[in-house]
Amino acid sequence: MSNFKSNVIALALIGLTSTAMMASAQAAGPSGTATDYGTLAPATAAARTIVINGDTKWVNVENGETVQFSVGGQTFTWNFSTFPGTTSFDLSKISPAGVQFGNVRVYVASNPLYRG
Repeated sequence: MSNFKSNVIALALIGLTSTAMMASAQAAGPSGTATDYGTLAPATAAARTIVINGDTKWVNVENGETVQFSVGGQTFTWNFSTFPGTTSFDLSKISPAGVQFGNVRVYVASNPLYRG
């Protein structure tokens, strides 16, 4: 009988441990920060440069693409890695402090590697 109780306790512990592990394995959701859209990258990683001027209202990029932005003599490079369903956002959400430009919208196309 004590062997039966030991087996029941062991199974209960395995079940609790499995449940705890599954709960912690959930992917993180959007954080409301620039990291929701990707990360800063070295300039050498850029596949292309987009020049932002006073007439620029939007830019088009692809998820997974690394782009260097040139704004009034200042540059920054960004690797786009957005959450599913994120198709556009304001460029100001990812630009470093001190980089000045008007309202520019970033439109993010799906990564061509995953298009069906």
